Amino acid sequence: MLRIIVFFLSVIFGQSLHAQDNVSHASFDDLLQKYVDEEGMVDYKGLKKDRPKFKSYLDMLESNPPQKSWTRDQKLAYWINAYNAFTLELILEHYPVSSIKDIGATIKIPFVNTPWDIKFINIGDEEYDLNNIEHGIIRKEFDEPRIHFALVCAAVSCPKLQNRAFLPEKLDEQLTKAAKEFLETPSKNQIKNSNQATLSKIFNWYGGDFNNNGTLIEYINQYAPTKLNKGANIDWKDYNWALNEQK
Repeated sequence: MLRIIVFFLSVIFGQSLHAQDNVSHASFDDLLQKYVDEEGMVDYKGLKKDRPKFKSYLDMLESNPPQKSWTRDQKLAYWINAYNAFTLELILEHYPVSSIKDIGATIKIPFVNTPWDIKFINIGDEEYDLNNIEHGIIRKEFDEPRIHFALVCAAVSCPKLQNRAFLPEKLDEQLTKAAKEFLETPSKNQIKNSNQATLSKIFNWYGGDFNNNGTLIEYINQYAPTKLNKGANIDWKDYNWALNEQK
């Protein structure tokens, strides 16, 4: 009888009665500090041994989807952490791998072409893959180009995986920090002088996200250690898909 009452109340109010007003990312923060170094490289062997604690965090995310009552920053921090956490989980599920791109390619999964198409995430009543979270939710619902410096696809050329969880109350500061670190890391972006830069292909792949309110160069100059001239020559760096694993 109690289950029936709970079900009808959840229908009436349009959300699960078990969903929290917000979620805690403290356990993910602890794991990141323990297994991710200052360069964003991951100790996957160590994290795999601590998987029960990690799975508990993933279970909490899956049981507590964002609610309408949440603030924008609560929702965005949730989805960034979810993307990064479930990317780590995907690697652990198939570890050892040399690259995330081996999953769905070398490691064959029926009806799946890429690792970003694997539907293994169950948040609330919805089933997601990583593409759904990045493109169907984060890029679609939030006008925030800095997410491209926060979402990490487990590759060396990705922005570094921050060793702290993203938190609503610190989100703007954390996203700006991630943007600046990405642009000042020579292995990912090289701004040789004000007229010459070799940039990550992320700026090419998602160019439309960066020039909505101006040019790509104008956007980059907000965070780059060296400002580029309006007519600066830009080349693209080769993208290294090797796993972001500590050696």
